[in-house]
Amino acid sequence: MSEFQKTGCVLCLQSCGLEVMVEKNRIVKVRPDKDNLRSQGYVCRKGLKIAHLQHNAQRLTRPLKKTTGGLEPLSWDNALDEISEKLKAILNRHGSESLALMAGASGGCQLGGRFSGRLLFSLGSKYLYATLGQEWTGRQHVRGRVYGNQPLFHHPDHHRTEVLLGLGWNGWSSHGMPQTRRYLKALSDNPDRHLIIIDPRPSETARYADIHLALTPGTDALLLKAMIAIILEQGWQDESFMAGHTTGLDEVTTLLEGFPIREALSVCDLDYEQVKEVCRLFTSRKSAVMSDLGVLMNRHSTLVSYLEEILLAIAGRIGAAGGNVFTGTLSPFGVHTPAEDPATWRAKATDISAIMGIFPPNILPEEIDSDRADRIRALIVAGANPLRSFADTKAYEKAFKNLDLLVVVDVALSETAALAHYVLPSRTAYETFDNSFWSFNFPEIFFQLRHPVIEPEPETRELGWIMTALAKRLGSIPPIPQSLKEAARGDLREFGRQLGEYVKATPEAMLMLPFVLAETLGETMASPHQAFLWGLLWSAPATIKKAMARAGFPEGPDQAGTVLKAILENRQGIWLGVLDPDRNLDFVATSNGRINFHDPELLEWMTRVMPQSEVEALKPDPELPLIMMAGWHMDTTSNALMRDPAWNKGRRVGCLAVHADDAENLALIDGNKARLTTKAGHVEVEVQISPFTRAGMVLMPQGFGLDFGDEKVGVNVNELTDAKHRDRLAGTPYHRRVPCRLEKL
Repeated sequence: MSEFQKTGCVLCLQSCGLEVMVEKNRIVKVRPDKDNLRSQGYVCRKGLKIAHLQHNAQRLTRPLKKTTGGLEPLSWDNALDEISEKLKAILNRHGSESLALMAGASGGCQLGGRFSGRLLFSLGSKYLYATLGQEWTGRQHVRGRVYGNQPLFHHPDHHRTEVLLGLGWNGWSSHGMPQTRRYLKALSDNPDRHLIIIDPRPSETARYADIHLALTPGTDALLLKAMIAIILEQGWQDESFMAGHTTGLDEVTTLLEGFPIREALSVCDLDYEQVKEVCRLFTSRKSAVMSDLGVLMNRHSTLVSYLEEILLAIAGRIGAAGGNVFTGTLSPFGVHTPAEDPATWRAKATDISAIMGIFPPNILPEEIDSDRADRIRALIVAGANPLRSFADTKAYEKAFKNLDLLVVVDVALSETAALAHYVLPSRTAYETFDNSFWSFNFPEIFFQLRHPVIEPEPETRELGWIMTALAKRLGSIPPIPQSLKEAARGDLREFGRQLGEYVKATPEAMLMLPFVLAETLGETMASPHQAFLWGLLWSAPATIKKAMARAGFPEGPDQAGTVLKAILENRQGIWLGVLDPDRNLDFVATSNGRINFHDPELLEWMTRVMPQSEVEALKPDPELPLIMMAGWHMDTTSNALMRDPAWNKGRRVGCLAVHADDAENLALIDGNKARLTTKAGHVEVEVQISPFTRAGMVLMPQGFGLDFGDEKVGVNVNELTDAKHRDRLAGTPYHRRVPCRLEKL
């Protein structure tokens, strides 16, 4: 009889623990893993449906090449040889700036992606477009300014938090922290703790809130300014923290002198006394902020992130118990690429700078369709489906047809893969070794390595293997001494010693470490991914090595091997490290070690956000009087990985959520078909009367409109979004505030 095997979900950043039963190489049962240290038997409905992700009728099983007759199979050697030769020709003729990579993986697939990035960099390009650039980069730009390191993440110390302020966060549906629904219920049931939600609509999470600030859509920046002004006016700020740990807040306080608080709150449609009470609670208790896409994909998104940091600082809630704390991870999520650094690339057509080394997907069509001689001409798409996942589908379709070379690496024949010149079949999340680096936790650092639970299709390959094979053909891997290859077959401690000598003598080898490890240790381990994991442990920052020591893995030459052994033996995950909670502010990386709020660009932006200017900016367009929230998360929605509509069989899905008052005004009843129009286009969609929206706002779910054989369920929301409707600094889309019109058919 088959036994359950431990693995993890890959459909969101929480990567909850799962157990799967496999029969005849198919997942037949899925249940939550009670042994998982982080999720502890918690999983949402989506995780229980991962069999539909694995067993997909559109599964890619052979390399494919575009011909006059469509996509035709070819051998791996021929595919890799032809791609390499075409890449060389484009790079020789047009230079490294003609190449870009679009990377997008599920929450639990990160090791393979490191190989893709290194291939791009080895060819001289820094044009990395990634999913994070769709969501988080504005916030990380701010953290780079404030803390001196863009890839630095802080998160609520939620177990010790007494007041949790959810800013544009609908955790019930989008999660964002471990065991979110359990946590929200416990928070709601505890009379000594408070949940405050800032959200225009009565979201699923707002039901559990002690206070719900249902502000006018798009006025988040104005509200945060008012809250900061109230705290300063009442003298509730933490003067000790401000004086001891920050610089530049005097500029902020000066700019807020005389700020019309009550007028601002009137524009937000909020009660002054209620907002004042929120400010009192936030400054008098252990408090934290949990922000999410409701503000990160909305008006003034980068500015809102700046104001969020100011709010936390004046309340003394950064790096403090129960506040927002810096979490540890084995490997950083990117690199620090400040715009003022000459080494930081800027996009040529749009002049947008990389943040964390990442460019926003929204600008890619413009960079391809540009008339510039140095436009992007070759694109590798690894684990992403931009024709359904990113704004402005039509712009993407047009741009991709103008590429000289489009290579897609994926597990399924996605809409993007259908346009490609070459398609390379990678293994699924359940056929390979991989993990997530997104398991934010404090003070423990959690790590789980997923092992293959399914025998892969014979002609599929791990992403790391594919990128290593391309790197070899493109001359990206420095010469590796035979002695190092032989050492890889012996003691890891000795291998680490020789690897250290090799990279010291050959500095470029450290930059190409994934490939070096794939060609050495990867030959003796189960996969190049596993070999690279050892490399991450071996080269981990000193803070992480000390954290691993606190978790029981002593520092020294044996540490990487010892930790790897523990990871391999504990498929349910381990506490890889423990941070020192008393030294959390040591993560601040500014030159003087202080949290810095002096930023002329952001301060000037803050100055311009005033009640009257916001009234003018928010005047509705008579032709597009409603606001669409593009990308509603709920139990029946997922990312584009979940292609098979059977995972929602028997459920009503893909409908447009409409408030009852708007439906009545438009003579619509539940189940009617209606035309939804934006500046980008129009679609026909089924209407569903919903209690989770507000008058004047409609909600369009994400993850639908996929071409699955002859079947298409729901609407592709990105047919209605405009790539140029975005944050002016970070390029993140304003998906949470798209003007629209709804008409009965």
